[in-house]
Amino acid sequence: MWIKRDISDTIRKNTDPIQVIRGPRQCGKTSLLLRLDPEFKELSLDDPALRELAQSDPELFLRQFDSPKLFIDEAQYAPALFPSLKRMADRYKREQKAVRHTILRLTGSNHILMDRTVKESLAGRASFFDMNTLSVAEILNARKTTIQNIIYSGGWPELHAIEGKDPKKYLDDYINSYIEKDIVLTAGIQKSREFLKCLRLLAGRTGEILDMTSLGNNAGVDSKTVREWISVLEQMHVISLVMPFSTNLSTRLIKSPKVYFLDTGIACRLQGWTSSQPIITSPQQGHLFENLVFTEMHKLILNYQLGWQVFHWRSRDGEEIDFVIQKNPGDYLFIEAKTSPGKTTARAKYPELRKVFGDSPGTIYTCHQEGEHILPDKIPVAKLKEFLLSEVT
Repeated sequence: MWIKRDISDTIRKNTDPIQVIRGPRQCGKTSLLLRLDPEFKELSLDDPALRELAQSDPELFLRQFDSPKLFIDEAQYAPALFPSLKRMADRYKREQKAVRHTILRLTGSNHILMDRTVKESLAGRASFFDMNTLSVAEILNARKTTIQNIIYSGGWPELHAIEGKDPKKYLDDYINSYIEKDIVLTAGIQKSREFLKCLRLLAGRTGEILDMTSLGNNAGVDSKTVREWISVLEQMHVISLVMPFSTNLSTRLIKSPKVYFLDTGIACRLQGWTSSQPIITSPQQGHLFENLVFTEMHKLILNYQLGWQVFHWRSRDGEEIDFVIQKNPGDYLFIEAKTSPGKTTARAKYPELRKVFGDSPGTIYTCHQEGEHILPDKIPVAKLKEFLLSEVT
């Protein structure tokens, strides 16, 4: 079953000579690009022979596979190829005086290696797209399932497109191959056991204020090491830090970031859940749902290249807003994540919030777990994409 991806139109409308699509392994990059334009000739550098040729003799590699449209998968494995790709793009620009179209698509799942090669070699010559796993809206548009199952399985295309696929085994294999091996090896992490312990502790604290000293003490390493590992996990798009919103008027606010996993399925397996049902009555339910709301916003911003920024807001007196979306300077949306519709707290109860943001806008929206319709101030997570797109100006 093919599940339509929201990022499709964004990529299709772009006509730059080179497109670079980055995203974690198995998030659907290759399937999407082959479906967008089957005329592209696919070459995967996961193939050791192709990788060796691309790395040892990039010009021969490009001549041997000469094609008007070329798609190179996992391009980060052949850094020697990029100067030749740069010359290829420059030559195309000189020859095409009028209409241009994309001739080269590159994908990469290892963001650290991609950043080392792509940004320097293809600066000004390529458009970049960040892709992630399926959003709630994409999944529910393709099949019927519950929000609870989406929290547990995450957004991995195979788990939603193939009937009967076991989420536990799939996620265990993914953690073992991509996180425990690829990331540890790429980042040169020596204390792999402590790193994995830190990662599991981090999953248990998703949606919480990040305390690197406490995390380090529990994992058996210092806070500096934790900071380095956090940076690696961010670069590899495993986690995201949501920074606090602050201004010169907000000196009494908490100024540490909150941490979220970019796929709730990974967080659930790292926490040790083996099915979705027990999560409903667990203390982690609220934080995992909040994580899901964050990923839905994050994916929408990437898929439609909105340029919005997401912050959290919390005062030392305990007043807080889960998410502050800054669309433009002075233009904000306030969203709280609740596992049930609940009652939206009146803004008058947030004096510090009024001081920081002023009197406009004045609505705090509650994103809850289930429901079919958008009610005043209350949004079911299934409709969050629809609501946010209605706010695009």
